[in-house]
Amino acid sequence: MKKIFLALALLASLQMGYAQQQNKSVAAATKAAEKAIAASQDAKKSTKLATWTKLGKAYIDAYNAPGGNGWIGASKADLALILADDKPVSLEYVEVGGQQMLKEVYATRDYYYNSGEILQYIVVTQPIFPDALEKGAEAYGKAYELDVKGSKKKEITEGLALIEGKLVDEAYNAYTFGNLEKASYYFEKAAEVSMQEPYAKLDTSAIYNTGLTAWMLGNNEKAKKYLAQSVEIGYYGEEGDAYAKLADIADKEGNQEARQAYLEEAFMKFPQSQSVLVGLINFYLSSGGNTDRLFELIGAAKANEPENASLYYVEGNIYLQLEDAENALKCYRQCAEINPEYEFGYIGEGQYWYNKAVDLQDAAAAEMDYKKYDKIMAEFEQALKNSVEPFEKAFEITKEDNIKVAVSEYLKNACYRFSYDDPVYKEKYDKYDAIVKAARQ
Repeated sequence: MKKIFLALALLASLQMGYAQQQNKSVAAATKAAEKAIAASQDAKKSTKLATWTKLGKAYIDAYNAPGGNGWIGASKADLALILADDKPVSLEYVEVGGQQMLKEVYATRDYYYNSGEILQYIVVTQPIFPDALEKGAEAYGKAYELDVKGSKKKEITEGLALIEGKLVDEAYNAYTFGNLEKASYYFEKAAEVSMQEPYAKLDTSAIYNTGLTAWMLGNNEKAKKYLAQSVEIGYYGEEGDAYAKLADIADKEGNQEARQAYLEEAFMKFPQSQSVLVGLINFYLSSGGNTDRLFELIGAAKANEPENASLYYVEGNIYLQLEDAENALKCYRQCAEINPEYEFGYIGEGQYWYNKAVDLQDAAAAEMDYKKYDKIMAEFEQALKNSVEPFEKAFEITKEDNIKVAVSEYLKNACYRFSYDDPVYKEKYDKYDAIVKAARQ
């Protein structure tokens, strides 16, 4: 989910396209919009195509004006020169999405800069019209109706594309600032505008995100509508997450047949998805069904791709969820037999032993009998040592830096336990601790 909403580089690129445009002043934009609105309400002028294209543009200008002449990606130093006498009324440091930012407060908007003093967000606090983008889309819709010759098709299309992009920006900003209802509203509006003629370029991510945010809000009817549409057009979210959410809604509605169908279809498309896998396991366990069906599904996938080591990793995860550690470890080890360069089999085994060690440590802490305590601690240390070898093999094999760092975190913690008594473990601890620290800088 986090990956879906933190695609801010994309948003920046959308806004950078308009970076050097000088917005009208609020007064000028307000006057132009009022004039265009009056023309649209005039009996004669309202029949003219130009009246509505001008109104659409006027609403866009009215939306832009309170945001000033800053743009996402601009440096604070550059904007100080460009904005000249347009200065903030106050400054403060705030936390946004776990990141400290400098907030500049202006009369009509707030600017948020990251630690490198690069503008990340523009939040309008005093809009001329709260629904300028929606009204702009309506104006272009009316223009399209009157454009029987198609003479203004390009202009109308460009206007709608601009509005749709700004609605998406608003949605992501709202999500970043924790306003899910507003985010869901703007994603839905963006999806609607993306389907509007003559633009008609379906925004699949806006459709999916409308459903996702509605699901997060507990608005299941709206979530089901948009997530089903997302699946229908082939946009499944992160590793089939749209299916997992639809299955959850079906479960809440008491429709277990639909829940099963969504999960099984998702599993065939995304066998490595943990949300889908856990959903399937929970379905079979809660419904009293035969969990052998899980192995039928993974068996079918393996029959289609017998050399796909990841399917054995998934099978290992299934066994682990069913508390069959012996078969889980067998599957994880089969990954290496099929593909020695596949790191996740080793990661699966390392995580099993590491998690087992954590459970034993918790059990030891609650044990009052000294003899039993010593026995549990001996098992704890052995489990912790067992995790080191597979994790180190995963570290050696993987070509992904983020995986190296994640594995190093496990190894650092595991080796620390023995680093004071064993120089070999001390060396390992120092190595992996250095990698983790370097990644955090």
